[in-house]
Amino acid sequence: MARIGRFLLGAIIGGLFATAIVILLTPTPGSELRQKIVGRVDSIREEVKMAAENRRKELELELENMQHPK
Repeated sequence: MARIGRFLLGAIIGGLFATAIVILLTPTPGSELRQKIVGRVDSIREEVKMAAENRRKELELELENMQHPK
């Protein structure tokens, strides 16, 4: 499970770096760039929130199975 967590963390960090590089290298006006950054940050925030909720559910289920084995 730790390998999956490290992979997901690496994928998220890599995605953030790639997004930052693309945004900074794309010639756009400042206001449009700010809108893109805000939109992308909101999107990433939502993805992270969903991933955390899913992981929490997995861990709660695992804990329940450990406390009450079948």
